[in-house]
Amino acid sequence: MTQFTPPNQTNTPRIASLVPSLTETLFALGLGEQVVARTGYCIYPSPAVKTVPKVGGTKDVNLAKLAALKPTYVLLNRDENTLATLAAIQAFSPAPHIIANHPLAPLDNLSVFRELGATFNCQATATRLCEQFQTEYDTVLATAWPTKRVLYLIWQDPWMTVANNTYISQTLALFGLHTVPSVQGEAVGATRYPVIADLAACIKTHAIDAVLLSTEPFSFNQAHCDAMQAQLNTPVYLVNGEYTSWYGSRAIAAMPALTAWRNRLAI
Repeated sequence: MTQFTPPNQTNTPRIASLVPSLTETLFALGLGEQVVARTGYCIYPSPAVKTVPKVGGTKDVNLAKLAALKPTYVLLNRDENTLATLAAIQAFSPAPHIIANHPLAPLDNLSVFRELGATFNCQATATRLCEQFQTEYDTVLATAWPTKRVLYLIWQDPWMTVANNTYISQTLALFGLHTVPSVQGEAVGATRYPVIADLAACIKTHAIDAVLLSTEPFSFNQAHCDAMQAQLNTPVYLVNGEYTSWYGSRAIAAMPALTAWRNRLAI
């Protein structure tokens, strides 16, 4: 996490969160009353978050509305928000302090909690969240699942997957599920979220044990699973994308939820 904190700030922070998982985490830290802006995708915790003004989406922020709310801090994520959004916010007058983060693995949640706790003077609550996460994480580590190769799909038309250096892949790896890496000829472009040019060829080439359809960002559902399963011999399962990709306070609940889900998989 990168932050620019002013020295000796005494005024109550006005926090704008442009990251759904961070919005939820701010409330978990007891900072809900200080959150003055959110995206339309920031839907947790409900119903408390509904009182916070919306300023567009994560990538199409209504900058005029955001500026009018006069945030003193803006929370961003390198995957979810754009560099153009960052530059525009830095040009606000007065410019808010930017907190940008990029968690790549589950244990990065600890630094997220600690940095937010230190920035907004809620260290005790942040420590409690760290302890809760560590307990759930250790429980997962103590469980041995068979190692399987999976293709995790986040989009269709075109099919898109995730690279191994993403928070999603590192989370799945805790449960013995290793995502297929980008391979030239199958994945288009060197990216963290590559496009799969030939889905059937990718599944065959990598001897995939299961295809996972995520509920976000594309809203895959059981009907999509059933339709794909009718065309493949490889098992197809639906997975809650909030549990695999949301970091912060949601990651605490994600550990036992993914454990129960993993135990139901017939692989």
